[in-house]
Amino acid sequence: MTAGILRALMAAGLMALAACEAPREVSAPVRPRAEGQLTPDQAAQNFVAVARAMEPQIEAECRARTRGRDCDYQIMVDDRPGQSPNAFQTEDRQGRPIVAFNLALIAEARNRDELAFVMGHEAAHHIAGHIAAKTEDAFRGAVLLGVLAAAAGADPGGITRAQDIGADLGSRAYAKDYELEADRLGTIITWNAGYDPIKGAQFFSRLPDPGNTFLGTHPANALRMDIVAQTVAELRAGRI
Repeated sequence: MTAGILRALMAAGLMALAACEAPREVSAPVRPRAEGQLTPDQAAQNFVAVARAMEPQIEAECRARTRGRDCDYQIMVDDRPGQSPNAFQTEDRQGRPIVAFNLALIAEARNRDELAFVMGHEAAHHIAGHIAAKTEDAFRGAVLLGVLAAAAGADPGGITRAQDIGADLGSRAYAKDYELEADRLGTIITWNAGYDPIKGAQFFSRLPDPGNTFLGTHPANALRMDIVAQTVAELRAGRI
């Protein structure tokens, strides 16, 4: 990440987060800040500091674990208003990995460890090749249900609907496994960058728990925190 990108990121983050707290009428009720919640300036400064520290560690881990994959990460801010806290990993048209945080997540994070852990988790998806894997899972599901529908005598519209259902089911088949794999690798990246993954994983405690939903996309929060704790124990023992 160049210094110019970081400066632009800091400016965008500071301005956008500050805009989240628009001036109110004197008579309007002021919603109290949640316990532990940072000011917009603190949240933006934390994000920039974490991005600066994590980016070289993420890229080093990517180069060490992959061959021929683009490891030149872009860390970006999604400044669209009115969104729920979210971060995601994607790729641009050239295959360059992108890790994006929206303003709501940056504001929700209580400390730098939480931001670092989420950043490490999202970066791990690219290192582990999860986008390509999920695409392949969806393709296989679409082919399987499409063939079954055709064999059952479905018309073209029915086959298309079966393929759509198969793609959705296929993309979910291993989604929880991919999340846990990203949690483990993200823990290693976070630890190696000098942050506390166990403290960072406390972010899960403020998320709705998906539980053990069949074909859900995310595992239960408790299981994810167990993976983090187990991985840190291995790191401390020098087994990783």
